[in-house]
Amino acid sequence: MRKHSKGAEESSGEIDLTPMLDVVFIMLIFFIVTASFIKEAGVEVNRPEASTSSKKENVNILIAVTGTNEIWIDKRRVDKRAVRSVVERMHAENPKGAVVIQADKASNTETVVSVLDSSRAAGVYDVSLATEDN
Repeated sequence: MRKHSKGAEESSGEIDLTPMLDVVFIMLIFFIVTASFIKEAGVEVNRPEASTSSKKENVNILIAVTGTNEIWIDKRRVDKRAVRSVVERMHAENPKGAVVIQADKASNTETVVSVLDSSRAAGVYDVSLATEDN
């Protein structure tokens, strides 16, 4: 019977995990980069229906106006007077983005117009209202 040297046994019995870890990290980076992140305003609203609605691309600021006229941006309740500063800050992060206002059917028109004016005063002129398809 032959005697194997101790060094030969260790090298043949071990598996090098470095290439596998490299592949796992590369896949992780790939999925993080290609993932699409869904933006939400923070509350669910009952949007009115419209027959001429179209899908809006390149939206990065969603503003929700509830039936009780509460304003929500980025999952936080915002005062009517603070809408402009919040929109300015978010628009500075992505200057090519647009604003979409999700107004509830029961919301006050005055509140929606105030949010619209604040968005335009913040320098965002691509402002839309979200509706449901018929």
